[in-house]
Amino acid sequence: MNSADIPWHLLQSFAAISAAGSLSAAAQTTNASQPTLSRHLGQLESHLGQRLFFRSGAGLTLTPEGAVVQAHVDAMAQAAAQVSIAQDAKGAVSGTVRITASQIAATYLLPPMLAALHAAHPALSLEVLASDQTDNLLRREADLAVRMYRPTQNDLIAKKVAELPIGIYAARSYVDVHGVPKGPEDLGNHKVIGYDRSTLIIDGMARLGMKVDRSFFAFRSDDQVVCWRMVQAGMGIGFGQRAMAQADPALVPIWPEMEVGHIPVWLTAHPDLRMSPRVRICFDHLAESFAAL
Repeated sequence: MNSADIPWHLLQSFAAISAAGSLSAAAQTTNASQPTLSRHLGQLESHLGQRLFFRSGAGLTLTPEGAVVQAHVDAMAQAAAQVSIAQDAKGAVSGTVRITASQIAATYLLPPMLAALHAAHPALSLEVLASDQTDNLLRREADLAVRMYRPTQNDLIAKKVAELPIGIYAARSYVDVHGVPKGPEDLGNHKVIGYDRSTLIIDGMARLGMKVDRSFFAFRSDDQVVCWRMVQAGMGIGFGQRAMAQADPALVPIWPEMEVGHIPVWLTAHPDLRMSPRVRICFDHLAESFAAL
């Protein structure tokens, strides 16, 4: 079988189906939907001109032709893993990895992670696209994406790597002048920083029993970095990730025992790029780094 002209994501879907024994089971073990896996299998069988699975009520079993494809996929995966391990052991991974992340993640979370990655692999070049747009990975503007929500694109590899807790904070300069609110009911007597058109904070406050509208906020911006900088500047009380706040000793937690919520962190990549040694190393490093938060 000449696999050079076969898209790697079709072979990955084939391998997942073969391992799981059915489309539904494969969908549960991957981040691809059952229709996507079925489409990939159909495209692969059409490309090869062969039926790769026997279909029955008990599930899917490999045809003799499918067993040949499976052997090739296993060999390719083993070879890719060996190349990655060998390059990693030499510290010689090189090339460029372009990462897209939200402005808040790119500004406050990624820098120490990427600095550590570059220290371990100095021949690796890193680029960051700080953007809150959701489609730049599909448009191939980046190799990896850091998302604060579950990706909806079925043709991407996605892995949930963390749940980052949210807290309520104010600068010490603000607290020294205005004090700490006694409870949620006292927030109306304080200056609060929130979003403008986005309702994320309003919805979150509603879940905590605080019904407000956008006029409640003394300062509003849909740019999360701007909002966080205003908290740091002492403008008022705001919401942010604890991992960010802990890095700033000038911030004071407000009701630290209160469970405010969590933000999920997902890493996503194109299936074919995931097999690139430099992308795999970056993917795995970011996954471990976010988990450590």
